[in-house]
Amino acid sequence: MRSHQNTCFSVSEAKAQSTPVILSVPHAGRDYPADLGPLITCPVDRLIGLEDRLADVLIEKAIASGTCGLVAHTPRLIIDLNRHELDVDPAMFNGPIAHQNRLSAKVRGGLGLIPRRTAEIGDIWRQKLAAEELDRRINEVHRPYHAMLSQKLSQAHAAFGIAILLDVHSMPPLPADGQGRAPDIVIGDLFGRSASGAITKIAADTVRAHGLHVTINAPYPGNYVLERQCTPSKDIHGLQIEVDRRLYLNDDQRTISPKAARMQDVIHAIAEQIKIHANVNHFAIAAE
Repeated sequence: MRSHQNTCFSVSEAKAQSTPVILSVPHAGRDYPADLGPLITCPVDRLIGLEDRLADVLIEKAIASGTCGLVAHTPRLIIDLNRHELDVDPAMFNGPIAHQNRLSAKVRGGLGLIPRRTAEIGDIWRQKLAAEELDRRINEVHRPYHAMLSQKLSQAHAAFGIAILLDVHSMPPLPADGQGRAPDIVIGDLFGRSASGAITKIAADTVRAHGLHVTINAPYPGNYVLERQCTPSKDIHGLQIEVDRRLYLNDDQRTISPKAARMQDVIHAIAEQIKIHANVNHFAIAAE
């Protein structure tokens, strides 16, 4: 394995690419700036709920087996890689911002490109941010991450004729669904817009084979990473995979549990099963 790293994210990959699957963990970041304290309304420790806490651990086995993985280091608090550049609340900034914005549902709820508030904490920032700071975060973090992810998917497509992104996240415990069980994993494919149904089915069947309960697109169908990176008609597919945090974190929701090994096996198995299907039955996926 070889690893490329900058201050915002790292890329781990085998010397020779052996799979069309690419892994991404955009909400893994926990490198908080040392000077952040005076800018926010509460201790940083209370804001780790914005993270997909230690979700990068979930892909370690898949990476060790040769799957390329991108892991964000910049916290979601600073900039959310799973939001469009236009998902900005202009009221957060001193003066006009340089680019257009759209008041999407995520922005109105306080969780836009730069999170403004959480239900637990309320407002995060003590004062408005400089407009230049928005541009810096976009240019130094958001665009480089997506450019690298696009590059890796393009390389996979060139090598195999198909590329499949697994965008890995974690979620709080959910209520029971219509089957009377809380989902352990939610697989999102933007309601069929980001991946072939065959790929979604492989992933869901793999989760079930491990004795876990899975739902599709409910309540998490996926977001900007899939929207930007995936074009099934060009054989670039992608799934968002949300894992219940209780399945890999201790009760403190901050540290890794021994149960995490099982979830590493699940993510690895999904990547392997999709790889096998893509190699053996590529045209069935492409023609769907």
